[in-house]
Amino acid sequence: MNLQKIYTALLTEDLAAAEDWYTKLLGRGPDHRPMDTLLHWELFDHGGLAISTDDEIAGTGVMFLYVDDVVAERRWLQSLGIVLGDDIEGDYSTLAQVRDPDGNLLTFATPPSRPFPPA
Repeated sequence: MNLQKIYTALLTEDLAAAEDWYTKLLGRGPDHRPMDTLLHWELFDHGGLAISTDDEIAGTGVMFLYVDDVVAERRWLQSLGIVLGDDIEGDYSTLAQVRDPDGNLLTFATPPSRPFPPA
């Protein structure tokens, strides 16, 4: 397999409301609108986020976002009206979670304290 790009795809009931919420969360609007039921954000060279109203494209899901500082992200998100849950201390990092308006679970995590085990 020669992967070129990976998108996390999350399902929404209301594309306009999801666009507003994720625009707040990501600090900018979507990069592409490939069809009426789909929005894309290009987050990295090889990865992005897709939000769709079509359950053939996306299902209710989970997304992990590794950030430098969960405390700083918590403050910034709270200023936008997005409230992260309490810190969860893990074996590799500290986590904090929030559900988007459609129930998709977003987990913010600090970079791992030691390398992940090999796959």
